[in-house]
Amino acid sequence: MKTKQFIVGLTLSALMGGGVAVGSYKLLENDSPQGVETQQQYPTVRYTSDMRSSDVIVPEGLNFIKAAQVTTPAVVHVMTEYSARTAQRSNTPMDPFLREFFGDGFGERVPRGPQMGSGSGVIIASNGYIVTNNHVIDRADKIEVTLDDKRKFEATLVGTDPTTDLALLKINADKLPVIRYGNSDDLQVGEWVLAVGNPMNLTSTVTAGIVSAKGRNINILRTTQNRDLSIESFIQTDAAVNPGNSGGALVNLNGDLVGINTAIASQTGSFAGYSFAVPSAIVSKVVDDLLKFGEVQRALLGARIQEIDAALAKEKNLSTLNGVYLAEVEEGGAKEAGLRNGDVITAINDVKVARSSQLLEQVARYRPGDKVKVEYLRDGKSRTANVTLKNLNNSTEISKRSTANSVTFDGATFEAVSKQEMNKLGIDGGAKIANVAKSKFRDTGMKDGFIITRIDKYAVNVPSDVERHLKNFETGIVYIEGVYPDGLKAYYPIGKR
Repeated sequence: MKTKQFIVGLTLSALMGGGVAVGSYKLLENDSPQGVETQQQYPTVRYTSDMRSSDVIVPEGLNFIKAAQVTTPAVVHVMTEYSARTAQRSNTPMDPFLREFFGDGFGERVPRGPQMGSGSGVIIASNGYIVTNNHVIDRADKIEVTLDDKRKFEATLVGTDPTTDLALLKINADKLPVIRYGNSDDLQVGEWVLAVGNPMNLTSTVTAGIVSAKGRNINILRTTQNRDLSIESFIQTDAAVNPGNSGGALVNLNGDLVGINTAIASQTGSFAGYSFAVPSAIVSKVVDDLLKFGEVQRALLGARIQEIDAALAKEKNLSTLNGVYLAEVEEGGAKEAGLRNGDVITAINDVKVARSSQLLEQVARYRPGDKVKVEYLRDGKSRTANVTLKNLNNSTEISKRSTANSVTFDGATFEAVSKQEMNKLGIDGGAKIANVAKSKFRDTGMKDGFIITRIDKYAVNVPSDVERHLKNFETGIVYIEGVYPDGLKAYYPIGKR
């Protein structure tokens, strides 16, 4: 009996002791803020469905859904095709972009068969006008555009501007979704933006970032002929941009186009943190020029400019580091308005310019003949001048590409060269010959389709130039220079009696 009572008592004691221990532990656990924090940080969840709802409300302005929905349908996939000969010839100074389209080692050996390229474009007009980068379609034999709804169209090239790396395409379609132009001047550093494009053939991709800087010059448009004319005043962002994004849209949270994504800062060819876009203010002007005149109207101050740094300010005894130094005032609008070597330009039409890239961006918005108010410093004193901008020929005339289709001379027919052919072959103009067999050109060995680009020392830009230049020669041998559509260059002598 005593043994039974002992066992029961021992059991009751154990139960009471355990209860006290558990209660004490729970009491301590409830009083411990660390326990609460651990429970909240690592919730016990058995199924994924338990984690799909959240009470977090995204603040207004940080939700990218609207901008993505508005812009994605108007961003297209641009596919290009290059013949082996064209691909070999296309190893231009813009090497940072070539890896995007042709792979590593491109240009070191002759590619076998057609080469393919890929990029993006933005529909800016419902009747089929698309803006993209020049390097996306540079010298392409064929340009194909795939819309967001998977429809495909062959595109024609309306015009290009290598100095801003922009190009305008046209497809035969109507009632297309478009992206509205936004005002890139209103962008602020730190503002949210979206990059929309087709990186690595991943169509309709949207990435987000902030504006990291404005007016950035990264020296990528450095071909010899454009060295003094290139406009680099990029919007810098940290939105992820990769090969294939070139030509795509940079938009604000309203879905307005504020830039065309153009380049990345990378040593590997892939995104490394920063991307660069052409501001919409430049895009809209270039597109307008290409539509109205067939070529971009470049306005110039008529001066060689220089960036101001501490060393230059000390050397020239300048009172400021903000502004653009006039190293040499040449013949043109600046000299006529009274500007001199050593002046420091601080504003164009009331827009402050602290760097050369900012000044070039402002001037690029105007055409020859336009007048701008220039604020500048001379001997530490602020002055203003009204400068009439000129073109490369120191004229205010607006140039317009000839629309003459064909002319007949000496039995042969000469046709205008399309913009796409000019871009593909790297020429500025020419006259394509036909009906050689029935003409006086048959004895030269020239074949139909040959594009005449030069007669003796005179350039041939349009068909009428052939007759005009040849009539200037009375006797002797005249050499005709040109290129065939496959890129083969040739020279032909023709006798004049």
